[in-house]
Amino acid sequence: MKGITIQEMKLGDSASVTKTVTETDVYLFAGITGDLNPAHVNEVEASKGMFGHRIAHGMLGAGFISAVLGMYLPGPGTIYMGQELKFTKPVKIGDTITATATVIEMVPEKNRVKLETVCTNQDGDVVIKGVATVMPPKA
Repeated sequence: MKGITIQEMKLGDSASVTKTVTETDVYLFAGITGDLNPAHVNEVEASKGMFGHRIAHGMLGAGFISAVLGMYLPGPGTIYMGQELKFTKPVKIGDTITATATVIEMVPEKNRVKLETVCTNQDGDVVIKGVATVMPPKA
């Protein structure tokens, strides 16, 4: 399994993944990372917070961007070098998130690609946006 090389891609190429965030996803992410913030794992405490209920970890949602980059565009063999992120709305348990990456800049001499990264929920609301820098696999 091999990803797309910089020679095979063009500006505007894009790919997406979609996943519904479950309570299990949130608890597993909390256990893996050690981020047991009550906003994510304690409904009673979270109900007192600004959102009125538990929300998924921002980085859980951002992880879907990694799935796009590592599996589809550019895909297997890609080295994820950096990511700028802005969390624009909370992700709730039960939200269906679509992460999309779109090629916006290519630097062939350095084998670097920048991709606009956007995560939207089932209502089309942008929940995360940013720019990723990757090194696609070589030919």
